[in-house]
Amino acid sequence: MMRIILLGPPGAGKGTQAQFISKEYDIPQISTGDMLRAAIKEGSELGQQAQGIMNAGGLVSDDLIINLVKERITKPDCANGCIFDGFPRTIPQAQALAEADVAINHVIEISVPDDEIVKRLSGRRQHAGSGRVYHIDHNPPKQEGIDDVTGEALIQREDDKESTIRERLATYHQQTSTLVGFYQDQAKQGANANSAPDYDKFDGTQAIDTVKQQILTALKG
Repeated sequence: MMRIILLGPPGAGKGTQAQFISKEYDIPQISTGDMLRAAIKEGSELGQQAQGIMNAGGLVSDDLIINLVKERITKPDCANGCIFDGFPRTIPQAQALAEADVAINHVIEISVPDDEIVKRLSGRRQHAGSGRVYHIDHNPPKQEGIDDVTGEALIQREDDKESTIRERLATYHQQTSTLVGFYQDQAKQGANANSAPDYDKFDGTQAIDTVKQQILTALKG
């Protein structure tokens, strides 16, 4: 059983590393959005509750999210464990997860400085018609600002503009980054009793394969 929480700012590479871990351990990558959509599609009792709240424009409570997590991890594809990507987002969610006796084996933090995140995300350009994505530094089009296939102009999505990225990073630091301390403290307190997850931090500015190997080595340790 391998249940893993991935922490790190948007653009740190969590999704990429989650794919490697998922393949290595044959476990699914789970996000809050995925859980909500699946529960609503299945028409489960929790899914109906969530849909009613969302249809009314409300926010789904932490209690409902935790119950969705407990329901989701009973599915057959979670027999070997799962990867939580983007959950928990806050200390109350993390505390509720622990109180619900959902055991976590490993917490992985991928650390990338804000300026590097801005550089990564703000450099993306997209062809609106096809969804093709370029990067002005790492995967530039043959002609600046022009799609290779159609010759049409590329756009910068609103989410990829520097001001938007910095707002998202501010939200991350205000809310989610406090989880770093929470799980580090848990790891220290449970080190002798095996009652808390292992905690490892990795430098996300390294090559993707380097980070991958470091993470897989830590998980096997």
